[in-house]
Amino acid sequence: MFVPTAYFQNKLKLAIIGQSLFGQEVYSNLRNRAIRWWVCHGPDKDGKQTHSVSSLMTVGLGTRPGSFRYHWYRGNQSVQIVNAELNVMPFCSQFIPMNVIDHPAHGSIIYHPPCCRCTGISAIIWTLIHGDKRAGFSVFWADDGLDTGPILLQRECPVEPNDTVDTLYNRFLFPEGIKAMVESVQLIADGKAPRIPQPEEGATYEGIQNKSNAKVDMSLSAESIHNWIRGHDKVPGAWALLDGQVTERERRQASEVFPAVVKHRPHLDPQGLVLFGSDGKGCDSVSSSCVSVPAQLLVKNLQFEDGKMIPASKYFSSGESSSVELTDDERKTAEEIRSIWKGILSNVPAVEDTTDFFKSGAASMDVVRLVEEVKQKCPSVQLQSEDVYMATTFQDFIQMFVRKLRGEDQEEEFIVDYVTSEVNNMSVKMPHQCFINGKFEDAENGKTYNTINPTDGSVICKVAYCSVGDVDRAVAAAKEAYEDGPWGRMNPRDRGSLLYKVADLMEEHQEELATIEALDSGAVYTLALKTHVGMSIQTFRYFAGWCDKIQGKTIPINQARPNRNLTFTRKEPLGVCAIVIPWNYPLMMLAWKSAACLAAGNTLVLKPAQVTPLTALKFAELSVKAGIPKGVINILPGSGGMVGQRLSDHPDIRKLGFTGSTPIGKQIMKSCALSNLKKVSLELGGKSPLIIFHDCDMDKAVRMGMSSVFFNKGENCIAAGRLFVEESIHDEYISRVVEEIKKMKIGDPLDRSTDHGPQNHKAHLDKLLEYCEVGLKEGATLVCGGRQVDRPGFFMEPTVFTDVEDHMFIAKEESFGPVMVVSKFKEGDVDGVLHRANDTEYGLASGVFTRDINKAMYVSERLEAGTVFVNTYNKTDVASPFGGFKQSGFGKDLGQYQLFYRDFTQFLLV
Repeated sequence: MFVPTAYFQNKLKLAIIGQSLFGQEVYSNLRNRAIRWWVCHGPDKDGKQTHSVSSLMTVGLGTRPGSFRYHWYRGNQSVQIVNAELNVMPFCSQFIPMNVIDHPAHGSIIYHPPCCRCTGISAIIWTLIHGDKRAGFSVFWADDGLDTGPILLQRECPVEPNDTVDTLYNRFLFPEGIKAMVESVQLIADGKAPRIPQPEEGATYEGIQNKSNAKVDMSLSAESIHNWIRGHDKVPGAWALLDGQVTERERRQASEVFPAVVKHRPHLDPQGLVLFGSDGKGCDSVSSSCVSVPAQLLVKNLQFEDGKMIPASKYFSSGESSSVELTDDERKTAEEIRSIWKGILSNVPAVEDTTDFFKSGAASMDVVRLVEEVKQKCPSVQLQSEDVYMATTFQDFIQMFVRKLRGEDQEEEFIVDYVTSEVNNMSVKMPHQCFINGKFEDAENGKTYNTINPTDGSVICKVAYCSVGDVDRAVAAAKEAYEDGPWGRMNPRDRGSLLYKVADLMEEHQEELATIEALDSGAVYTLALKTHVGMSIQTFRYFAGWCDKIQGKTIPINQARPNRNLTFTRKEPLGVCAIVIPWNYPLMMLAWKSAACLAAGNTLVLKPAQVTPLTALKFAELSVKAGIPKGVINILPGSGGMVGQRLSDHPDIRKLGFTGSTPIGKQIMKSCALSNLKKVSLELGGKSPLIIFHDCDMDKAVRMGMSSVFFNKGENCIAAGRLFVEESIHDEYISRVVEEIKKMKIGDPLDRSTDHGPQNHKAHLDKLLEYCEVGLKEGATLVCGGRQVDRPGFFMEPTVFTDVEDHMFIAKEESFGPVMVVSKFKEGDVDGVLHRANDTEYGLASGVFTRDINKAMYVSERLEAGTVFVNTYNKTDVASPFGGFKQSGFGKDLGQYQLFYRDFTQFLLV
């Protein structure tokens, strides 16, 4: 996706020396602010790059004017230096000789988190451990200590009570640090950069902790213990001895620590494990869901040395609920039920408390008999066949029965705090809270944000802004639902019935869903009704049908004789899955991924795009009405840097499905690998080519060619990012496209006659306008459009560029908007245009228009894309696998191969 840049009068020759995603983003935002730049890295060790900057190098390849490798060596300091005027070092911690740092005319600048009194690479850790109220970062003039030179620029932010290293980094240090590096370069270019000596008074340098001294000191105050735990990053992690076992707070769990109400000695609170401090003050600030009590705090999750994580409240128990003490009448009823069991299990000498109904030989018909006989005895108890499968021993069955008899199993009233809007001739009810464990509730920290109507820029409503703690609660709920709830034990056919109910309810509410989609995303209502909502309904029905058809295989093996081994495979669910979806098709992307996930028996935690959360939350409401058990589906609106990152890192998630930009996909893939090697499927960026030959059906090529670009306002992952039109028909083709564009009605997406609605959000509109500005500066011809429509809202004119050459930015980068980029190709040059079409790092979709079937097959076989459209475009079907390759990602959406399962092989000696 296009990252905006600006053009400045004063520019420098830059050498960018750094590493990590932060370095990539700094480079991306600086490349058009430099006359020339070099992407540099340090010496090799055994043929491998030290302090890996390969990701930064990869970003530079193909788009930078120059590439260079500094060669520096300890000892003789032999240095080969590029002719840079400034070294820019984002998060650079590697050894760099002073003659490299000092060589440019303006020297070197470096970004690091130190701000206020702490310095060194672990400064932000100590900021939290010391309980500082403010944190931040500095841009330094680099010296031999890298970050001990004069200060060029500083930025600060408040430290919130439950902040961790990661929340500070995602909320402030990362996004604001990128801006600060760019601003610093411009200050230097303009001759306005200060050199402020660092104050020595109050400064400290403390190194990174190791495990031997990261133990929690229980003699400290509650606030000090709180700060100690939350201040530690993943290495080594704060730890304590509990009941003789070492437990570790998993990275990012520290934000779950807060004071709790406790009146007696240390014990388990219903919310977690209570720890006591030595003071009488407690923490100054508490979670909105808790009350401050002196000298106490609560840990909600624990991780053992083997990596297993449990809710802290279950540490001293097996996790099972306590037994119900039966009354005399209940004991009498229990003995009557024991007689029913004995009548069914006639082969069992006696029915003991530990007798298992199915292990004793009972079958499905026996389940029906048991349920019906018990109902005759106690008609007031609403017993279901599923209850027998959930409580298979006699003791468990009686406990379940008695709870039902007492009414303890009655579900809580489902409460939804709607935001209601009278629009589109209907009353639209929109949930706005996060959805965790079957309930709508505020975010743990009480934060909200505004979701905006792109038609006029007005606020639709305030939506819960979820935190890391909310993610952990949602994952815990999904894990419990998978391991202990009815979903994991449900018959696949019954699971399919529930998904059919979901589809039916979506169809019943399709007008409301389409209206919400139009309000929140700017989708034209008629398109939302047919595609955004219509295909979502089809997707759930399709995968509901797959639930009882996920089958394994028997496999012949060499050891079949003489031992007669039988080998077979089973396809089993993965467990808890995470789904992160984009803003262009909010509901449809939810359906594409979650339907397949649920059909295989998994549970899920889904993060909708921050700017379009409302249809996902409405879907959550419908899922409850359909009877989906609590915890199976969890919806968390919020930021990708916080919610999405935590989902990538969480050790209890087994697969993550993501649709979005390629840079974020790479970061997610890395996080998933480093956390617990969870499976990943990625549907990423595209620059899909569409080749139009002179022998095409011109009417169809014009109509479909326009659809390939302007469908859904161009906010379409498979949009034709570049059209190649054969020379002999080029001018006619462009003339007819422009003629048709003039007929398009731009306006309110709820107006049934509207063809073209607003772009999804203002930041995206600004990117598109700058994208067009870049195209003009590079010499492409703007035939029409390229401007914002003069009306309220985020409307952009449908745009056409011609004379686009292969080296131009708009020929290589995705606009993700209504911008048609057209290039000519020579008459009959099939192989030449194929080479140009494939000259991209993306491979999501492509298309060809020709009446010549042989040419169509030749071209389609050679186009490097996951989907090739021939004489059509934008056609997808729920049964047809969808996805790309190269930097467009891997894995498939839709079709039977998307089902989220794992293959399990079993060898059986018969």
